[in-house]
Amino acid sequence: MKKTVTTFLGACAVALSLTPLAASAGTYTQTKYPIVLVHGLFGFDNIGPVEYFYGIPSSLRADGAKVYTVQVSAANSTEVRGEQLLSQVKKILAATGASKVNLMGHSHGGPTIRYVASVRSDLVASATSIAGVNKGSAVADILLKVAPPGSLSNSVVATVANGLATVINFLSGGSGLSQNSLAAAQSLSTAGSAKFNLAHPQGIPTTACGEGAYNVNGVSYFSWSGAKPYTNVFDILDPALALTGLAFGGAKNDGLVASCSSHLGKVIRDDFAMNHLDEVNQTIGIVNLFETNPVTVFRQHANRLKNMGL
Repeated sequence: MKKTVTTFLGACAVALSLTPLAASAGTYTQTKYPIVLVHGLFGFDNIGPVEYFYGIPSSLRADGAKVYTVQVSAANSTEVRGEQLLSQVKKILAATGASKVNLMGHSHGGPTIRYVASVRSDLVASATSIAGVNKGSAVADILLKVAPPGSLSNSVVATVANGLATVINFLSGGSGLSQNSLAAAQSLSTAGSAKFNLAHPQGIPTTACGEGAYNVNGVSYFSWSGAKPYTNVFDILDPALALTGLAFGGAKNDGLVASCSSHLGKVIRDDFAMNHLDEVNQTIGIVNLFETNPVTVFRQHANRLKNMGL
């Protein structure tokens, strides 16, 4: 009996030694530079136990990454949000002693991180856009057409949207941040994005749906996005994304951003079976069960950055 137990334990030890996870446990996501996660429009860092990047920071930290979730205006122009982010990046660098950060931004967070990477490339190792509105969104275009600046309808929409943004910031501890939903909509429109891209072209594809430069001024650029507006019958927000997805006239999209518009630098994928909220593991982890879990996608990217020495 003793011999049998010994043999069994020995076999277990051999099996564990051959398990890939055992060899990389605690280091798989250990990037050289801290990872900074940046939310999109009407986003936040966390409201109570609910994170914008739901479950992603803890999963990255579990295997070695230093992760910071920041909060910028829930609704404002890309430039205003970018300056807010830059201020926080400087604080993170001062606190950690790191010389650079790896920026990851979702939705309006994509252009927001691009702003920082453009004006202070010396502080940024990589900029990763997750469903970033890099060439504008048809949804923003329609909103501005239906409620043009200066109209009564625009005033009503702006008042409601600014109020919502203020409440979101208050609940998540960022009550001092300025809100301007009209400026946000203009930044996210096709025209506004084109204007922004002239000033900050780094990583933007020169063709309609191609890749951009992989590295500019020492900053590595990446992007990924989803292309399935409706993914889970139990997610109460999926019907709304299915509806807004109609704005793209059949073009591949995640419900709020066209796949081609999301391209920046090296395109990892633009066709995940995810919608705009699935990409950050929302709503509270209710995502497509038949696609790679979004937490895994973030982990794989952190490992990619680690292997690049970033």
